[in-house]
Amino acid sequence: MFRSLAILLLWSIAAVSLAAPDIQHWTMANGARVYFIQAKELPMVDVRVVFDAGAARDENQPGLAQLSSALLPEGAGELDADAIAKRFDNLGAQFGTQAERDMAVVSLRSLTESEILQPALETMALVLEQPTMPVAAFERVRKRMETALQRQLQSPSSLASRAFYHRLYGDYPYGHLPLGTQEGLASLTQEDALAFHRRYYVASNAIVAIVGALERPQAEQVAKQVVGDLPTGKPAPALSPVPKIKKTEIETIHYPSSQTTIILGTIGVRRGDPDYFPLYVGNHVLGGSGLVSRISVELREKRGLTYSAYSYFSPMRRRGPYVLSLQTRNEQAKEALEVLRETLQNFIATGPSEKELQLAKQNITGGFPLRIDSNGEKVQYLAMIAFYQLPRNYLETFISQVEAVTATQIREAFQKRIDLDKMVTVMVGGATKE
Repeated sequence: MFRSLAILLLWSIAAVSLAAPDIQHWTMANGARVYFIQAKELPMVDVRVVFDAGAARDENQPGLAQLSSALLPEGAGELDADAIAKRFDNLGAQFGTQAERDMAVVSLRSLTESEILQPALETMALVLEQPTMPVAAFERVRKRMETALQRQLQSPSSLASRAFYHRLYGDYPYGHLPLGTQEGLASLTQEDALAFHRRYYVASNAIVAIVGALERPQAEQVAKQVVGDLPTGKPAPALSPVPKIKKTEIETIHYPSSQTTIILGTIGVRRGDPDYFPLYVGNHVLGGSGLVSRISVELREKRGLTYSAYSYFSPMRRRGPYVLSLQTRNEQAKEALEVLRETLQNFIATGPSEKELQLAKQNITGGFPLRIDSNGEKVQYLAMIAFYQLPRNYLETFISQVEAVTATQIREAFQKRIDLDKMVTVMVGGATKE
C-alpha cells in the first residue's frame, strides 16, 4: 500500500517537475548557439559554455585537450592564476573547466545581483578570450597530469579501461583516455596548447547553456558578455563513423594483485540513436540497477563471484562503448567471465520479463525528477541537449519515452546491436596456479 502511494507520489512530482520546461534558443551574430531556461526559484545563474574541443580533437597529441582546458584559469590578459581565483572567490562565484572525450566545458555559478554577476562574467569572458597559459603554469599543469597518469597506470581498473578503449577503438579519436599518454604529454608545448585554443575555442564551435533567475533580455546580455567577443572561427569537423569490430579480441594484463578486473564490451550507440531508450531501459534490467540487476544476481547473489558487477552504455557524438565490468578473485576470473557472457547471451535471446521491465521503469521514472531538481543539474542536461542536438523537449518527454519501451523492443535492439562474436575482453590481475 505504502509502496504504491510512494510510486504515485513520485509520478506526480515528475509531472510537476517536467511540465514543459521552456527551453529558449537563439544563435548569436558570431555563430554561438545559446540555450536558456528561466528558473526564478533562487537568485542565481548557472552558465555553461561547451566547445567541441574534447579529447577526440587531440589527433596525434594525446592529452592536449585536457591540458589546454586546465590551463585556461592559469592566466588571462593581465591577470595571473592567483588574481583570477581571487576575483571569483571575492564574488562568491564558482568557476571551473574540464575536458571530456567529446567536449570541453567552462562553467560559472553566480548570484544574479549586478554588482556580483557583472564582474564574474567579465572575468569568465577574459579567461575564454585571452588565456596566456604561462610557461611556468604549463609545466606545472603538465607535471600534474603526468603524476595523475602514473597513478592511473598503478590502478588495475584504470589499466583495464585504458586497454579496453584502445582495443575497441584502435586509432579512432575515442581510442585514448582524455588524460593522454606519457609520451604524448612529454611532447606537448605551450604553443600547442595556445594553438588548440585558437582553433577550437571559437564562437561557431561554442554552445552557451544558461539556467537561472533572468529574463530573456538579461540572458541575451549574459551570452553576449561571455562569448560575444570570441572570433567566429570554424566549427570542428565532423568525426568519421566508428569502425566496426571485425572479430573477438581478448587481452590479458598481468598485475600483482589478488583480484582480477574484467571488462567485456563492444561498440554501443551515439546520442540521439533511435534505439537509445530500449537499450537504456534494457540495460537497467541487465546491469544498471545495482544489486537487483541480472548480472549482480547471477554473479554476486547466486555464485558469490564478485561484490559488484555492472553494465552501461556510454553514448557520445559517435558510437560510444557498451561496458560490462566486475572484479573477482584471480582463481575465479575464468568462471566469472563465463557467467557474465552467459548472462548477456541469455538476455539478448529473451529480453526482460514483464515484471523486470515494470520494475525498471518505476525505478528510472521515480528517480528522474531528483536528477534535475537543481539549476546545476538542469544546466548540465541543457548543455547536453544542445551539444548533441537532441529534441528540445527531451526532459519533458523522458518519462513517456521510458514508459513506452516494450520487452520486444528491448530484445530486438539488443539482438541488433550486441554481437557476442565481436566483443572485446580485457582482464587485469595476478596469475593463478594451474
